[in-house]
Amino acid sequence: MKYLLKNLPLFLISIFTIVGCKQKGEQFTIQGTITEAQDTMLYLEHLTLSDGPVAVDSAKLDKAGDFMLHGPRPGNPEFYRLRIGRQVINLSVDSTETLSVKASLPRMTLGYQVEGSGNCDTIRLLNLKLDTLNRAIQHTAEDRSLTLPEREEQILKLVNDYKADVKLRYIQNRYGAASSYYAMFQTIGSQMVFNPVSDPSDVTWFTALANSWEILYPNCQRTENLRNIALQGRGNTRQRVMEIDMNNEKVKETGIIDMGFPDNKGNERRLSDLKGQVVLLDFTAYGMKGSQDRILAMRRLYEKYHSRGLEIYQVALDGNEHYWKTVADQLPWVCVWNAEGLDNDMVSIYNLQTLPTWFLIDRGSNLVGRMEFINNLEAEIERLL
Repeated sequence: MKYLLKNLPLFLISIFTIVGCKQKGEQFTIQGTITEAQDTMLYLEHLTLSDGPVAVDSAKLDKAGDFMLHGPRPGNPEFYRLRIGRQVINLSVDSTETLSVKASLPRMTLGYQVEGSGNCDTIRLLNLKLDTLNRAIQHTAEDRSLTLPEREEQILKLVNDYKADVKLRYIQNRYGAASSYYAMFQTIGSQMVFNPVSDPSDVTWFTALANSWEILYPNCQRTENLRNIALQGRGNTRQRVMEIDMNNEKVKETGIIDMGFPDNKGNERRLSDLKGQVVLLDFTAYGMKGSQDRILAMRRLYEKYHSRGLEIYQVALDGNEHYWKTVADQLPWVCVWNAEGLDNDMVSIYNLQTLPTWFLIDRGSNLVGRMEFINNLEAEIERLL
């Protein structure tokens, strides 16, 4: 399958076995119940780089399956697992003192519950999503009604849709979280889902993680490892980044970064065609929580100012084209769809750190401000009109 990475460096294959920064005297506790596991050994293992999984504590389970395990609290987010034979539960520990886990041995890996850590629960959801992806890939790979190129194309789309969804829902604006770190290093078999070696978009996200960890955990090995991954990835993709930079410099002469995408009727709509109007350039995803309320607010804005020269150019980054068309059909402004989602150049060029993000463009097609730096949108629109 062409989408899987080949010949990854050893430090990437072993990414989840990185030692912690520093160990404190305090202890963390993982307690709970694992049923249907009488007379089995339950191990708490720290996933380290130098020695692989290292047992921290263990317990022999009785009929009730209750356990309480302890380990030294790490100075930065670290990854651990509960293991019985081949069944494992992946967890993260940082400042959390007590985690509670409930599971039954036959469904331990995917059927567990965890309390006491939002990161751990997000890791649980990520594991479920990855299992669904694996099943979809397997089903497609075994579908002999498709040619080999068709199967490869569908599998690539499954993976790209998965990546876009995980970036948007689980990683964006949470770059320093253990769950985001975990998400970026998910694997299918021994192959990494996110490509930190040669995919420019993925490299950008690894860089975002590295920057956050540099601030939050400046002197630990996980941060150093992230930094090295980002540097290597940026070096591998430098030619493409230079192309983006050159385009960016060229566009600065005209004031905007032009783009053109199809609207819901299949017609290409270019941002530069709106010169002479005040434009609210909006990057969004209609499937995001709160999107409907935001659309209503934008509709009120549009109805108030459109007759005076305001236009909205809205770029949807949803993975589901049908859903985008359904929503866009009801909107009066320019709605276009970028099929690449978060993996497109505009995300990098416009330095999108969050969705939604909007920019204001004046009548001369000059980019005059972005969301983070405009306190009163209506007042600024009034000024430009």
